[in-house]
Amino acid sequence: MAGLFWVANAAFPTTAAPVKMTTGTSIKTLLQVATPATTSILVTEWGISFDGSAAATPIEVELVDTLAIGAGTLTSVTPCIFSSPNNEASLCVGGTSATGFNSGSSTEGSIVGTRYGDLQLIAPTNQYVKQYPLGREFFVPASHFLRIRVTAGTAVNAYTYINWVE
Repeated sequence: MAGLFWVANAAFPTTAAPVKMTTGTSIKTLLQVATPATTSILVTEWGISFDGSAAATPIEVELVDTLAIGAGTLTSVTPCIFSSPNNEASLCVGGTSATGFNSGSSTEGSIVGTRYGDLQLIAPTNQYVKQYPLGREFFVPASHFLRIRVTAGTAVNAYTYINWVE
């Protein structure tokens, strides 16, 4: 049975809430999932929310699949099992250049072989959730990198997440 996995742009909570991440004002990868050479994934859902207090210029938000690492140094995060706890762990392992979130201010590197899974302009006071219809999930091939990237006119904080099946 295929496992359903979930990852967010924050460490999993313990005694405190997850830390929100700033968007900054230049392009920035907030979350990346790296597929191994042996496994592709199907994105079933993704979402993002912002904590802006005033309506302003919308934030450019991209769900992008790419062939090359370009997110700078990440904070490693281990995907959690979203479905039955009896499933095996995700093969999309955490690492500073694998599956992780960008908690620092590193710049976006060059990327190649890209394609969009979604592209939105979202108000800094709003949120967005995309659920793909069954049979029409966004496919990310093996040895690729799936990213949620943002470009904001004014920095606000964000939470973002991705659900997938592998």
